[in-house]
Amino acid sequence: MDRDFLLDYAMPTAIGIIMLGLGLSLTIKDFVRVVKFPQAALIGILCQLILIPILCFLIVLFFDLSPILAVGMMLLSATPGGPMANLYSHISNGDVALNVTLTAINSVLTLFTLPLIVNFSLEYFMNDHVFIPIQFHKALEVFAIVLIPIAIGMLIHHWSPSLTQKLEKYVKLLSAFFLIAVIIALVVGEKQNMKSYFQQIGYAALAFNVISMVIGYFLPRLISISARQAIAIGMEVGIHNGALAIFIALNIFKSETMAVPAAIYSLIEFITATIFGVLVNINLKSKIKSEKN
Repeated sequence: MDRDFLLDYAMPTAIGIIMLGLGLSLTIKDFVRVVKFPQAALIGILCQLILIPILCFLIVLFFDLSPILAVGMMLLSATPGGPMANLYSHISNGDVALNVTLTAINSVLTLFTLPLIVNFSLEYFMNDHVFIPIQFHKALEVFAIVLIPIAIGMLIHHWSPSLTQKLEKYVKLLSAFFLIAVIIALVVGEKQNMKSYFQQIGYAALAFNVISMVIGYFLPRLISISARQAIAIGMEVGIHNGALAIFIALNIFKSETMAVPAAIYSLIEFITATIFGVLVNINLKSKIKSEKN
Protein backbone atom coordinates (compact mmCIF):
# COMPACT_ATOMS: atom_id res chain seq x y z
CA MET A 1 0.00 0.00 0.00
CA ASP A 2 1.35 3.42 -0.96
CA ARG A 3 2.51 5.38 2.11
CA ASP A 4 0.82 8.62 1.04
CA PHE A 5 -2.44 6.79 0.37
CA LEU A 6 -2.19 5.16 3.79
CA LEU A 7 -1.63 8.44 5.65
CA ASP A 8 -4.03 10.58 3.60
CA TYR A 9 -6.94 8.22 2.98
CA ALA A 10 -6.77 4.72 4.47
CA MET A 11 -5.93 5.63 8.07
CA PRO A 12 -8.40 8.55 8.37
CA THR A 13 -11.17 6.39 6.90
CA ALA A 14 -10.43 3.47 9.22
CA ILE A 15 -10.19 5.75 12.25
CA GLY A 16 -13.45 7.46 11.27
CA ILE A 17 -15.25 4.11 11.19
CA ILE A 18 -13.73 3.17 14.53
CA MET A 19 -14.88 6.47 16.06
CA LEU A 20 -18.39 5.88 14.69
CA GLY A 21 -18.43 2.62 16.62
CA LEU A 22 -17.29 4.40 19.77
CA GLY A 23 -20.10 6.90 19.44
CA LEU A 24 -22.64 4.09 19.57
CA SER A 25 -21.57 3.38 23.17
CA LEU A 26 -21.81 7.00 24.37
CA THR A 27 -24.62 9.22 25.61
CA ILE A 28 -24.80 12.85 26.74
CA LYS A 29 -24.91 11.58 30.34
CA ASP A 30 -21.34 10.32 29.94
CA PHE A 31 -20.09 13.83 29.21
CA VAL A 32 -22.22 15.38 31.94
CA ARG A 33 -20.55 13.01 34.40
CA VAL A 34 -17.11 14.29 33.29
CA VAL A 35 -18.22 17.88 33.93
CA LYS A 36 -19.59 16.98 37.34
CA PHE A 37 -16.33 15.28 38.30
CA PRO A 38 -13.65 17.49 36.67
CA GLN A 39 -10.74 16.15 38.74
CA ALA A 40 -9.98 13.36 36.27
CA ALA A 41 -10.04 15.72 33.28
CA LEU A 42 -7.74 18.18 35.05
CA ILE A 43 -5.24 15.44 35.95
CA GLY A 44 -5.28 14.20 32.36
CA ILE A 45 -4.59 17.67 31.00
CA LEU A 46 -1.75 18.32 33.46
CA CYS A 47 -0.16 14.97 32.60
CA GLN A 48 -0.41 15.60 28.88
CA LEU A 49 0.83 19.18 28.83
CA ILE A 50 3.39 19.22 31.67
CA LEU A 51 4.49 15.83 33.02
CA ILE A 52 4.82 14.02 29.68
CA PRO A 53 7.09 16.63 28.00
CA ILE A 54 9.28 16.71 31.14
CA LEU A 55 9.46 12.91 31.11
CA CYS A 56 10.39 12.91 27.43
CA PHE A 57 13.13 15.49 28.03
CA LEU A 58 14.68 13.32 30.77
CA ILE A 59 14.51 10.20 28.57
CA VAL A 60 16.15 12.04 25.67
CA LEU A 61 19.00 13.09 27.97
CA PHE A 62 19.34 9.59 29.44
CA PHE A 63 19.63 7.91 26.01
CA ASP A 64 21.88 10.71 24.71
CA LEU A 65 20.07 10.98 21.40
CA SER A 66 21.44 13.01 18.52
CA PRO A 67 20.13 16.60 18.47
CA ILE A 68 17.71 16.14 15.58
CA LEU A 69 16.26 12.93 17.02
CA ALA A 70 15.97 14.61 20.41
CA VAL A 71 13.93 17.41 18.84
CA GLY A 72 11.80 14.80 17.05
CA MET A 73 11.05 13.09 20.37
CA MET A 74 10.13 16.38 22.02
CA LEU A 75 7.93 17.23 19.05
CA LEU A 76 6.11 13.94 19.56
CA SER A 77 5.69 14.57 23.29
CA ALA A 78 4.04 17.90 22.55
CA THR A 79 1.30 16.41 20.38
CA PRO A 80 -2.12 15.61 21.85
CA GLY A 81 -3.57 12.14 22.20
CA GLY A 82 -4.49 10.54 18.90
CA PRO A 83 -7.81 8.97 17.87
CA MET A 84 -6.37 5.54 18.65
CA ALA A 85 -6.32 6.50 22.35
CA ASN A 86 -10.11 6.56 22.24
CA LEU A 87 -10.21 3.16 20.58
CA TYR A 88 -7.83 1.51 23.03
CA SER A 89 -9.71 3.01 25.96
CA HIS A 90 -12.94 1.61 24.52
CA ILE A 91 -11.45 -1.86 24.07
CA SER A 92 -10.00 -1.75 27.60
CA ASN A 93 -13.28 -0.59 29.22
CA GLY A 94 -11.92 2.86 29.95
CA ASP A 95 -14.02 6.02 30.20
CA VAL A 96 -14.27 6.90 26.51
CA ALA A 97 -16.19 10.11 27.22
CA LEU A 98 -13.21 11.30 29.26
CA ASN A 99 -10.89 10.36 26.38
CA VAL A 100 -12.92 12.35 23.88
CA THR A 101 -13.03 15.30 26.26
CA LEU A 102 -9.27 15.19 26.83
CA THR A 103 -8.53 14.83 23.11
CA ALA A 104 -10.71 17.84 22.32
CA ILE A 105 -9.26 20.07 25.06
CA ASN A 106 -5.64 19.03 24.51
CA SER A 107 -5.95 19.46 20.73
CA VAL A 108 -6.82 23.11 21.31
CA LEU A 109 -4.25 23.75 24.05
CA THR A 110 -1.38 22.11 22.16
CA LEU A 111 -1.87 24.61 19.36
CA PHE A 112 -0.13 26.97 21.77
CA THR A 113 2.02 24.65 23.91
CA LEU A 114 3.49 22.67 20.99
CA PRO A 115 5.35 25.66 19.49
CA LEU A 116 6.75 26.53 22.94
CA ILE A 117 8.05 23.00 23.58
CA VAL A 118 9.50 22.54 20.11
CA ASN A 119 11.15 25.95 20.05
CA PHE A 120 12.70 25.26 23.46
CA SER A 121 13.99 21.92 22.13
CA LEU A 122 15.50 23.55 19.06
CA GLU A 123 17.36 26.04 21.22
CA TYR A 124 18.52 23.47 23.78
CA PHE A 125 19.58 20.63 21.49
CA MET A 126 20.47 22.42 18.23
CA ASN A 127 21.18 26.01 19.26
CA ASP A 128 18.59 27.04 16.74
CA HIS A 129 15.32 28.93 16.88
CA VAL A 130 12.59 28.48 14.31
CA PHE A 131 9.08 29.67 14.98
CA ILE A 132 6.50 26.89 14.59
CA PRO A 133 3.28 28.38 13.25
CA ILE A 134 0.03 27.25 14.83
CA GLN A 135 -1.46 24.53 12.62
CA PHE A 136 -5.17 25.35 12.85
CA HIS A 137 -6.07 23.13 9.88
CA LYS A 138 -4.41 20.12 11.54
CA ALA A 139 -6.46 20.78 14.68
CA LEU A 140 -9.57 20.84 12.52
CA GLU A 141 -8.57 17.48 11.06
CA VAL A 142 -8.33 16.01 14.57
CA PHE A 143 -11.78 17.34 15.40
CA ALA A 144 -13.21 16.02 12.14
CA ILE A 145 -11.73 12.53 12.45
CA VAL A 146 -12.58 12.15 16.13
CA LEU A 147 -15.67 14.17 16.95
CA ILE A 148 -17.87 14.02 13.85
CA PRO A 149 -18.09 10.20 13.58
CA ILE A 150 -18.61 9.95 17.36
CA ALA A 151 -21.43 12.49 17.13
CA ILE A 152 -23.08 10.44 14.38
CA GLY A 153 -22.79 7.29 16.49
CA MET A 154 -24.33 9.07 19.47
CA LEU A 155 -27.23 10.26 17.30
CA ILE A 156 -27.87 6.68 16.18
CA HIS A 157 -27.79 5.64 19.84
CA HIS A 158 -30.30 8.37 20.68
CA TRP A 159 -32.67 7.78 17.76
CA SER A 160 -32.60 3.98 17.72
CA PRO A 161 -31.54 2.30 20.98
CA SER A 162 -32.70 -1.07 19.68
CA LEU A 163 -30.44 -0.81 16.63
CA THR A 164 -27.58 0.31 18.85
CA GLN A 165 -27.97 -2.75 21.07
CA LYS A 166 -27.80 -5.00 18.04
CA LEU A 167 -24.70 -3.26 16.71
CA GLU A 168 -22.76 -2.88 19.98
CA LYS A 169 -21.73 -6.53 20.24
CA TYR A 170 -19.97 -6.20 16.88
CA VAL A 171 -18.31 -2.86 17.59
CA LYS A 172 -15.21 -4.12 19.41
CA LEU A 173 -14.64 -6.90 16.87
CA LEU A 174 -14.96 -4.45 13.99
CA SER A 175 -12.69 -1.95 15.75
CA ALA A 176 -10.08 -4.65 16.36
CA PHE A 177 -10.21 -5.63 12.67
CA PHE A 178 -9.50 -2.08 11.51
CA LEU A 179 -6.81 -1.69 14.15
CA ILE A 180 -4.99 -4.80 12.92
CA ALA A 181 -5.36 -3.62 9.31
CA VAL A 182 -3.73 -0.28 10.17
CA ILE A 183 -0.85 -2.00 12.00
CA ILE A 184 -0.17 -4.33 9.07
CA ALA A 185 -0.30 -1.45 6.58
CA LEU A 186 2.13 0.63 8.64
CA VAL A 187 4.62 -2.21 9.03
CA VAL A 188 4.48 -3.14 5.34
CA GLY A 189 4.84 0.49 4.28
CA GLU A 190 7.93 1.03 6.45
CA LYS A 191 9.48 -2.46 6.33
CA GLN A 192 12.64 -1.32 4.48
CA ASN A 193 13.45 1.22 7.20
CA MET A 194 12.35 -0.65 10.31
CA LYS A 195 15.74 -2.04 11.35
CA SER A 196 17.52 1.28 10.96
CA TYR A 197 14.76 3.20 12.74
CA PHE A 198 14.67 0.89 15.74
CA GLN A 199 18.45 0.97 16.10
CA GLN A 200 18.36 4.76 16.26
CA ILE A 201 15.44 5.42 18.56
CA GLY A 202 13.70 2.18 19.53
CA TYR A 203 14.66 1.90 23.20
CA ALA A 204 14.04 5.57 23.93
CA ALA A 205 10.62 5.46 22.25
CA LEU A 206 9.70 2.27 24.10
CA ALA A 207 10.72 3.72 27.46
CA PHE A 208 8.81 6.93 26.81
CA ASN A 209 5.69 5.03 25.77
CA VAL A 210 5.61 2.57 28.65
CA ILE A 211 6.46 5.09 31.38
CA SER A 212 3.87 7.53 30.00
CA MET A 213 1.08 4.95 30.25
CA VAL A 214 2.20 3.86 33.72
CA ILE A 215 2.20 7.45 34.98
CA GLY A 216 -1.11 8.16 33.24
CA TYR A 217 -2.74 5.21 34.99
CA PHE A 218 -1.19 5.07 38.46
CA LEU A 219 -1.01 8.80 39.23
CA PRO A 220 -4.82 9.17 38.99
CA ARG A 221 -5.26 5.97 41.02
CA LEU A 222 -3.09 7.43 43.80
CA ILE A 223 -5.62 10.24 44.25
CA SER A 224 -8.61 7.87 44.16
CA ILE A 225 -9.74 8.48 40.59
CA SER A 226 -11.77 5.52 39.31
CA ALA A 227 -10.04 2.70 37.43
CA ARG A 228 -12.04 3.36 34.23
CA GLN A 229 -11.01 7.02 34.22
CA ALA A 230 -7.40 6.08 35.02
CA ILE A 231 -7.40 3.71 32.03
CA ALA A 232 -8.65 6.55 29.85
CA ILE A 233 -5.93 8.92 31.08
CA GLY A 234 -3.24 6.25 30.68
CA MET A 235 -4.24 5.69 27.06
CA GLU A 236 -4.58 9.40 26.37
CA VAL A 237 -1.07 10.31 27.53
CA GLY A 238 0.54 7.14 26.19
CA ILE A 239 -0.83 7.29 22.65
CA HIS A 240 0.23 10.42 20.81
CA ASN A 241 -0.87 11.90 17.50
CA GLY A 242 2.13 10.63 15.56
CA ALA A 243 0.64 11.74 12.26
CA LEU A 244 0.70 15.36 13.44
CA ALA A 245 4.33 15.07 14.55
CA ILE A 246 5.30 13.51 11.22
CA PHE A 247 3.45 16.26 9.35
CA ILE A 248 5.35 19.01 11.19
CA ALA A 249 8.71 17.27 10.80
CA LEU A 250 8.29 16.71 7.06
CA ASN A 251 6.41 19.84 6.05
CA ILE A 252 7.87 22.52 8.32
CA PHE A 253 11.39 21.26 9.02
CA LYS A 254 11.72 19.22 5.80
CA SER A 255 13.46 16.54 7.87
CA GLU A 256 12.75 12.83 7.53
CA THR A 257 15.11 12.13 10.42
CA MET A 258 13.08 14.33 12.75
CA ALA A 259 10.00 12.29 11.80
CA VAL A 260 11.67 8.98 12.79
CA PRO A 261 10.71 9.12 16.52
CA ALA A 262 7.03 9.61 15.70
CA ALA A 263 7.10 6.79 13.14
CA ILE A 264 8.75 4.34 15.54
CA TYR A 265 6.57 5.39 18.47
CA SER A 266 3.42 4.96 16.38
CA LEU A 267 4.35 1.34 15.71
CA ILE A 268 5.46 0.56 19.26
CA GLU A 269 2.35 2.00 20.88
CA PHE A 270 0.07 -0.47 19.09
CA ILE A 271 1.78 -3.36 20.87
CA THR A 272 2.39 -1.77 24.26
CA ALA A 273 -1.10 -0.26 24.47
CA THR A 274 -2.61 -3.66 23.72
CA ILE A 275 -0.60 -5.29 26.51
CA PHE A 276 -1.32 -2.39 28.87
CA GLY A 277 -5.04 -2.56 28.07
CA VAL A 278 -5.20 -6.29 28.77
CA LEU A 279 -3.39 -5.93 32.12
CA VAL A 280 -5.44 -3.02 33.47
CA ASN A 281 -8.66 -4.57 32.20
CA ILE A 282 -7.89 -7.83 34.03
CA ASN A 283 -7.24 -5.79 37.16
CA LEU A 284 -10.50 -3.87 36.66
CA LYS A 285 -12.55 -7.05 36.23
CA SER A 286 -10.98 -8.66 39.30
CA LYS A 287 -11.88 -5.60 41.42
CA ILE A 288 -15.45 -5.65 40.16
CA LYS A 289 -15.69 -9.37 40.93
CA SER A 290 -14.29 -8.91 44.45
CA GLU A 291 -16.71 -6.06 45.14
CA LYS A 292 -19.64 -8.25 44.12
CA ASN A 293 -18.47 -11.01 46.45
